[in-house]
Amino acid sequence: MPPRSTAGTGLALALLSAVTFATSGTFARSLIEAGWSAEAVVVARVGLAALVLAVPAVLALRGRAGVLRRNLGPVAVFGLLGVATAQACFFNAVRYLPVGVALMLEYLGIILVVGWLWLVHGQRPRRLTVVGSLAALVGLGLVLDLTGAGRLDPVGVLWGIGAAVGLAGYFVLAARVDADLPSVTMASGGMAVGAAVLALLGLIGVLPLRATFGAVDFAGQRTSWLVPIAGLSLIAAVVAYLTGIAATRILGARLSSFVGLTEVMFAVLIAWLLLGELPVPVQLAGGALIVAGVALVRLDELREGRTERAAERTDEPALT
Repeated sequence: MPPRSTAGTGLALALLSAVTFATSGTFARSLIEAGWSAEAVVVARVGLAALVLAVPAVLALRGRAGVLRRNLGPVAVFGLLGVATAQACFFNAVRYLPVGVALMLEYLGIILVVGWLWLVHGQRPRRLTVVGSLAALVGLGLVLDLTGAGRLDPVGVLWGIGAAVGLAGYFVLAARVDADLPSVTMASGGMAVGAAVLALLGLIGVLPLRATFGAVDFAGQRTSWLVPIAGLSLIAAVVAYLTGIAATRILGARLSSFVGLTEVMFAVLIAWLLLGELPVPVQLAGGALIVAGVALVRLDELREGRTERAAERTDEPALT
């Protein structure tokens, strides 16, 4: 359990990561409406971000090349699971399902994180974590404002579950990679692997890669396609992944994954400010539930930390 001051920094980084991740939909919409395929947007987003971070990633490793060599496997798995799988599966899910349903399935990855830590590492969730989990998921459903009760396409459901596995992998792997490996190196390497895999899938015809290079409509203005591309790569990828990985290393996979739920709430607010999509009251209520759920998980983490410190003091030999 990190000290309270460090945990506060971790929470701030996690929220910044959620905000910047939440901008991706607004940036991407202008490109998709201009003729880009969703997969091409993802490749451009993480590929350019990997290039931007390449020099800082190398500089951060000066004199520590061995750190990267012993972490090549985990970084590759992070890129395959936390970047390529999560995004490719999500964009395939929306081919068969409403976007809201696909998002709900993807964010089931939060429950997978809790289950993984319980089943594999014996970290049984406490009561407040369970209550916080339920509150956050209910809030997520309200924010997405899911409607309709039609039969879901099983193919889309499978893609959505794949996205959930990828999201869970993102949080678990970011928390467990060697602490000596700089966050910037992990982010750059992971995104490079993810972009390469998605590009390869596009080249062999598994995923459609389609792009246009003209003016686009963004936030009510006619602008160059480079504007949303810059936003996607610099804000929604470079800043988002760096702060997200750093936050996960401080907070751990469970808490950082729950803070990540606020991304949906921020996405709704950003769309309101830039696109004029005003949230309905049920979405605002859902946002409040998400914040309450994260607060409960955070409270449980603090209580667990106090219990552990009290146990350590009890085990200390008495002074004579």
